[in-house]
Amino acid sequence: MRNFRILIVSSGLAVFLGVAAPIAAAQQSSNEDLAKQLSNPLAALISVPFQFNYDSGYGSADGDKAFVNIQPVVPISISEDWNIISRTILPVAWQNDIAGNSGEQVGLGDTLQSAFFSPKEPVASSIGSIVWGVGPVAALPTATDGLLGSGKLSIGPTAVALVQEGPWTYGALTNHLWSVAGPEGRNEVNNTFIQPFVAYTTPSAWTYTVNSESSYNWRASEWSIPINAMVSKLTAIGGQKVQFQVGARYWAESPASGPEGAGLRAAITFLFPK
Repeated sequence: MRNFRILIVSSGLAVFLGVAAPIAAAQQSSNEDLAKQLSNPLAALISVPFQFNYDSGYGSADGDKAFVNIQPVVPISISEDWNIISRTILPVAWQNDIAGNSGEQVGLGDTLQSAFFSPKEPVASSIGSIVWGVGPVAALPTATDGLLGSGKLSIGPTAVALVQEGPWTYGALTNHLWSVAGPEGRNEVNNTFIQPFVAYTTPSAWTYTVNSESSYNWRASEWSIPINAMVSKLTAIGGQKVQFQVGARYWAESPASGPEGAGLRAAITFLFPK
């Protein structure tokens, strides 16, 4: 277990150090466009992010958690006018004492699968190009330990809307999940997720992003509100387009059993343009 913990933390540090990788000066305008597409959750662009997160201060034992979200995004053309954007989040986690003196757990968390039906062409408006999508979302009980997931199959609706105007991208993604199956001994799921975001992309493909990945547990009447600030750089390594990201977050609100204070985030995203 300890070796796996070291592996997760080391992979996160490697992502941080990767920001210092050599940056190609060529294809700058192409990189800027791709960087803007990465700020759009509905872009018709295959991408595979590996996102490292670390938080601490969980519950009475001041537990901590590190996890890597594997988040492939795959657009699927279904007609001349419409795409389905498949977005998957599979967490691989290490955590310690997150529920009192609960010890250490390592493994997979629950998988979140979304599918957005989105028009291929944005809607022109006075405030910029409006992009939108709606569809179903499901949380699949793939956790390998009871403390790594809800134990429930949950489903619900999801939607995203955003505006892109010049270097700016801003909008919000939301979903709601209700549990529909799973062990009777586990808590029912009735959660709303809201992710407002704003991003600014420079001609040299640097992107500065602020968002909140807030959730409200209707069953417990509790908010979780992290505020994230991130900086990203898109470049090419050989022929492979890659974006590196580092950032920090502050937990403005969380339940008594949740994390507190500051957290860390780093990510590497592999792009596969058409």
